[in-house]
Amino acid sequence: MRALATMVLPLMLVASAAAQDSDAAAIPAVAASAVPIADMETEIDGGMASYYGNELAGNRTANGERFDPGQLTAAHRTLPFGSMVRVTNMSNGDSVIVRINDRGPFAHGRVIDISQAAAREIGMHRSGTARVKLALLADD
Repeated sequence: MRALATMVLPLMLVASAAAQDSDAAAIPAVAASAVPIADMETEIDGGMASYYGNELAGNRTANGERFDPGQLTAAHRTLPFGSMVRVTNMSNGDSVIVRINDRGPFAHGRVIDISQAAAREIGMHRSGTARVKLALLADD
């Protein structure tokens, strides 16, 4: 609910400011809804990320599915299972969208554990860790 309010409030403020503007008639009425809700993101966190190695392949994740290092999945301490999160490597700007299917990380100072496939996508598979920012994607 908080994520939805965080996304809708800025749109309401823009619409309110546009209505007060004397040139508001020049702005199409659908301008605020021109961005599909599915494309909206809310920055939620940042910090150090790590990734699961192949040694955990086949083990059950906290939501009951088997861990597959080739899938774009991740572990987060509090986000609901099934949440879609954009993970952006701060050192190179590469990002990947992962689905939360596990709990963790349990290492001090880490904010997310991503799968090996996701680590390759953002260029952290060699170093093992990277400073990242996280953005929660809106549900469809």
